Amino acid sequence: MSRPELIAPPEIYYGDTESKKYTNNTRIQQIQADMTYRALELLNMPPGQPAFLLDIGSGSGLSGEILDDEGYIWAGVDIAPSMLEVALEREVEGDLFLQDIGQGFGFRPGSFDGAISISVLQWLLNAETSHPTSSPPHRLTRFFTTLFSALRNPSRAVFQFYPSSDDQIQLITSIAQRAGFGGGIVVDYPNSNKAKKVFLVLMVGSGGRTPQGLQGEAQGVENGDKAKFEKRRERAKARSSIKKKNIKDRNWVLRKKELYRQRGKEDVPRDSKYTARKRKIRF
Repeated sequence: MSRPELIAPPEIYYGDTESKKYTNNTRIQQIQADMTYRALELLNMPPGQPAFLLDIGSGSGLSGEILDDEGYIWAGVDIAPSMLEVALEREVEGDLFLQDIGQGFGFRPGSFDGAISISVLQWLLNAETSHPTSSPPHRLTRFFTTLFSALRNPSRAVFQFYPSSDDQIQLITSIAQRAGFGGGIVVDYPNSNKAKKVFLVLMVGSGGRTPQGLQGEAQGVENGDKAKFEKRRERAKARSSIKKKNIKDRNWVLRKKELYRQRGKEDVPRDSKYTARKRKIRF
């Protein structure tokens, strides 16, 4: 039997073992970290304010861990069950959803303060079947229309992706604009074959001007990103150690309660001086 045409990142065909190997590869971790930090820079969230972000194509939670480190509450969607299983095993903080983004989202209007996506958008350009509703324009239209509704006004969505031609860029941006988004393409290091990265920065409402891409020598930036990545790995190790001890402090509980409130969950207990306080065992 022939292998089906790819309609999502290769991880969808991974088993649990392959997904774990992918996640634990330090080179992949560094690339993911570099692009996630850059996506957050382009997202330009107000400093010091809590925000609820959507990670589109969240996979095993590599980007989500950075969102945790930066103090964001987040939810992730991915089409690959094996990658989501790895994310659950790694005890990521975000809520996870199994979702084909080409079918659109079902979130409440204005649910998210922003969205990021790393290395996913190009997979919507593959037709799922020969049916007209599975064509790239239809899938992109469903995706961008429902995403626009799910974002608050004003806000941004930042996508790092790998277009294979200018025609693909034109198709994606034109459909996003018809869905109501402003913004455009940002290219970092356009003259470097190795460091060049393409981002789509979309805006809902008065999101400001489209940012400028990074220029100049990429090597120095890559060294800086590597140093940042190593620091993040140390934080991740410390966080993993805490999780293994099953320590859930007051701040962790407060963040989860706030997440539930933002998602409209009813009967969330009110915060008080007793929140997260351990009960004494009485004999």
